[in-house]
Amino acid sequence: MSDILNDLYQTLLERKAASGETSYVASLYAKGTTHIGDKVLEEAREAVEEALAGDRERLREETADLLFHTLVMLADQGVTPEQVLETLRGRMGTSGHVEKANRDRS
Repeated sequence: MSDILNDLYQTLLERKAASGETSYVASLYAKGTTHIGDKVLEEAREAVEEALAGDRERLREETADLLFHTLVMLADQGVTPEQVLETLRGRMGTSGHVEKANRDRS
C-alpha cells in the first residue's frame, strides 16, 4: 500500500515547481497551507457524510479525495508518507486508550 502513497507523494513534490495555471496541485500550494487544510477538512466532511448515508461507492471516492489532499498537505509541510506510516507502526500493539493518554500527557 505504501508504494502508491510514496509514488503519489513524489509527484506532488514535483508539482511544487509547476505553474498553478496548469497544475491543480500547484494551485493548491500557491493558495497556501490554510487553503490546503480547508480542502482536507472539506474532503473529511464529505467522506463522513457518505459513510453516514451508507453509500460505499461514494465513500470510497471521497476517501480517495481525502487521502489525496492529505498527501498534498504532508508534501506542503515536508512530512513523508513513510514518516506517517512509521508513527502508525510504532502504535501497533498499543491500546488506543493508552496511546491517546500518552499523547495527552506530552
